[in-house]
Amino acid sequence: MSITEAREKFIDWLTTRMTCAGRGDNDSFLNVEPSGKFWLARLQSIEGIDKAKWGEKSERLEPCAMGIKVRTERTNEWTFLVKIKFKVWTKPPKHVGWVKSELISIEELITIPYSVGRTCHLEAQIAAEVSKITGQKGICARVDVEVAHGRDGHPELVISLVNISPKKIEKSVLADTRLYECQLALDGLKLIPFELESLEDSFRYDRDVWAYGINCGVNISNNLSVSTDDSVSVERYRPNYWSVDDNEPDLSFKTLADNPIPECEKLLSSLTKWGNVNWGDAVLANRAQDEKWPQGMLQQATEASSEFHEEQSRISKGIQLLKANPLLLKSFQGMNKAIKHSSNGKYNSWRPFQLGFLLANLNTIVDQTLESEIVDVVWFATGGGKTETYLGLLTTAMLYERLNGKLSGITAWSRFPLRMLSLQQTQRFANTIAGAEIVRESEEIGGDPFSLGFFVGNGATPNRIPLEPKVGEPDYDDEAMPYKYQVLEYCPFCHRSNIKMVFDRKLWKLEHRCGNSGCSYLDKALPIYIVDEEIYRFLPTIIVGTLDKAASIAIQASMRGFVGAPLGLCSIDGHGYTYAARSSKPTGCSVPGCKGVLNPLPMKKELYGPSFRLQDELHLLRDSLGAVDSHYEALYDQLQKELCDRTPKILASSATLTGYKKQVDVLYRRQARVFPVLPPKIGSGFWSSDSNDLMRRFVAIAPKGVTIEYVVDRLLNELQIAIRELVNNPVNMSTEIGVDAKFFPQIISEYGTNVVYGNTLRDLEAVVRSADTQLSDVHGKVNTISLTGKTEFEEVIRILHRLEKPEDNFEERVHIVSASSMMSHGVDIDRLNIMVMLGLPLSAAEFIQATARVGRRYPALVFVVHKIGRERDAAVYRSFKYFIEQGDRFVEPIPITKRSRQVLDRTIPGLALARILMLHEAESGQSLVMAKSFKQYANNSNFNIEEEYTRLFETLQLDGELDEPLKNDIINWFELLKQNIDILPKDANFLSDLMPSDRGAMMSLRDVETQVRIIGKLV
Repeated sequence: MSITEAREKFIDWLTTRMTCAGRGDNDSFLNVEPSGKFWLARLQSIEGIDKAKWGEKSERLEPCAMGIKVRTERTNEWTFLVKIKFKVWTKPPKHVGWVKSELISIEELITIPYSVGRTCHLEAQIAAEVSKITGQKGICARVDVEVAHGRDGHPELVISLVNISPKKIEKSVLADTRLYECQLALDGLKLIPFELESLEDSFRYDRDVWAYGINCGVNISNNLSVSTDDSVSVERYRPNYWSVDDNEPDLSFKTLADNPIPECEKLLSSLTKWGNVNWGDAVLANRAQDEKWPQGMLQQATEASSEFHEEQSRISKGIQLLKANPLLLKSFQGMNKAIKHSSNGKYNSWRPFQLGFLLANLNTIVDQTLESEIVDVVWFATGGGKTETYLGLLTTAMLYERLNGKLSGITAWSRFPLRMLSLQQTQRFANTIAGAEIVRESEEIGGDPFSLGFFVGNGATPNRIPLEPKVGEPDYDDEAMPYKYQVLEYCPFCHRSNIKMVFDRKLWKLEHRCGNSGCSYLDKALPIYIVDEEIYRFLPTIIVGTLDKAASIAIQASMRGFVGAPLGLCSIDGHGYTYAARSSKPTGCSVPGCKGVLNPLPMKKELYGPSFRLQDELHLLRDSLGAVDSHYEALYDQLQKELCDRTPKILASSATLTGYKKQVDVLYRRQARVFPVLPPKIGSGFWSSDSNDLMRRFVAIAPKGVTIEYVVDRLLNELQIAIRELVNNPVNMSTEIGVDAKFFPQIISEYGTNVVYGNTLRDLEAVVRSADTQLSDVHGKVNTISLTGKTEFEEVIRILHRLEKPEDNFEERVHIVSASSMMSHGVDIDRLNIMVMLGLPLSAAEFIQATARVGRRYPALVFVVHKIGRERDAAVYRSFKYFIEQGDRFVEPIPITKRSRQVLDRTIPGLALARILMLHEAESGQSLVMAKSFKQYANNSNFNIEEEYTRLFETLQLDGELDEPLKNDIINWFELLKQNIDILPKDANFLSDLMPSDRGAMMSLRDVETQVRIIGKLV
């Protein structure tokens, strides 16, 4: 047996164990009421439901019936076999607790005439069997069959097991009249599938649903026998990245670094051959006939075929560019060397789709003017390697730009919506930057060293290191201060963990240094900048950070380096670029007390503009955040266009394609293009197809009669007991599971930490509180940590380190991670493979992203505990199989608008201030941050109000009839600004004080809501 087989057997065993715990399979005696312990496969009585306090939700929260809904052929009558099973719990008068009965089982053929309405069956047989098993009368059930007309004439049948017992039987051992461990099965009906109406018809997807469960799941056998299931289990399999008959080309970094052309051509040849077989006109026409496609679907497939052939053509063009452009070829080869260094042996080659994306986008490096009008969106399975794919393209661009005269400045700005994302990605980016720098030095390519900027701002890293720190600000005299801001776990050059943090007072830099002898960067500052002011001074080649920092352009003149050229270069070596002068930095240099002078820039100004903006998790840019960002995206584009005569290429990744074209149009005012084009049949594409290797098993649970919090506690309790049995009793557990105990240490490491994912902090805080009290059955201490928006940055880094490199002693490890949406993006830890989801997230996209945190490398188990009283949870539970298998189709369109006057009211001060700081101040050669100096500048006819608002119209592309209200708002705002310039308000000291808004420029893109000033005193 291999370790892979051992993992899957363990998952099977654990799934069964959890279900048995919920049903009570292994319990025969109880000291507590069974209704308070078991949450699966139980039925309350009808009378109990009627007297419940839950109102209309009662039937979902503790149902009295479970059943199966099927669609069948029209006939005069149906005869089929019904099988029912259940047990009851009794409380004998002289017994201390509760005793479970033997199995009550009945199989009967029943005949149903085709007559709309309900008929009842087997009541007498069931009552007799209960009495025979328990020796008591009172508990009874029946089978109901309800016949209805289907929409297309095919009848629909609902067959249910119904508990018709009284709620309570006085003076009887049958004190609990619920039925437990219930199951209903049907055999002998000829089924016709339903069509899943919640999803639109598509030539790519199968919408057939053979049966629906009522208050339960369903299992369908090969002969279409149907049975209820206590929990719905759905499996997703790992993608197979090469599934065609051709020999897979050698896509190793080494081969592509030596001679990439032949292998790239082999890839293209296989893609072309596969496309002819799967996307040909005749093939699609035959499918349309065989599968009875509705009108218009063949046209959809033909249009998708055209998209595929365009993708194929772009890849072909990329290969031709490598042949024709020696500098591009050299850059591509160097990139493969850099990625090989970055991977450090973890992986040695590209997956085909990764190389396909690189080849398809090489033209974006060579011809930035043409390709910048298109946003290329990568949509691929989470964990497939999207980050490395982007890094490959950006690294090629870095090298190509150096070879073509861009000696310094930003090549790409990679933005992430959440802090966790940028933190997790930083080490990967740093490793690649180090690899590229090794290549640059070995190839003797000129220019500044390649470097990385970590741009997330105050609270995570400093905006600046002040000369006279106030309370709470970083103190350069504090020797421990630098270590508070360490973001690299290990040296990206030698891949060893011995990072030193140092503050260099001479150069005023906060530095990561490697302390490993033999490292090429021993005791030198690693090329990473984490202080905002240092990022402005040195303009790292790639900047990785959070999206909300984009708002800084309105309040920080040094952000000019993000859209164009700085104003100069400090004459003192190591001080970096300079910007507009301020009272604290009279030369424009940010190093305190600098006595240098302004030197000219080392290259043409138009080369400074970034070539790429990369947006990860595009689907999160929605609602107010997306609308606000769209204005700032337009601002960055317009400023770079004015300063460098070009706009950057935008790359993006997304968890969904639902509405992506509209979203890209609103956000970036560009067309959208997705890679790879979806295959003609999902699960059988060229770039990936389903394999037989389990990736994640999803188990849907609808608690019966207990709270969701109770179920989560019980699941965690059982999970922790199970893993500790492997620790403490490996011999017996090896026999029980059927896995050699030699695999247990690895299984314990990979499955010993449980993630509890919740939607609200209240839910998660309850999980943490209950760990000490509700998990009392667990032997030993249960260590629980939280990863939420309230977790401090330093604590996040510490937690991630513990999760990636657990303590040797199991007792000291993290056992439960209580996590919010903060963790749903960018956490790539192979050891996380068990998740308990506390209710469905608010969106399908979040569900996809959250569950992708487990099973990154090894098979995972996800328990989705539905808040079944909520309509959405109940609806998803009914279609859970399809929700998992076709999850991307359940993702809601991204809500975002480009014509919000409320959003414009929040963004216009920032848009106006950014233009003044980036353009006017630089042209004036003087500081314009004081109100009086700006008034003087404007009075000298250097600031034309009409020209400014006209330029904003162009920036936001307000050129239609529907845009007139926004244009009027902008004109009115600038007229008020003109009045403030003509007659300075009494309290106007700074330029920002002239802005005619109740609120000034946004400090962060998330600063959308009105800020309320709190006035009071400490008591």
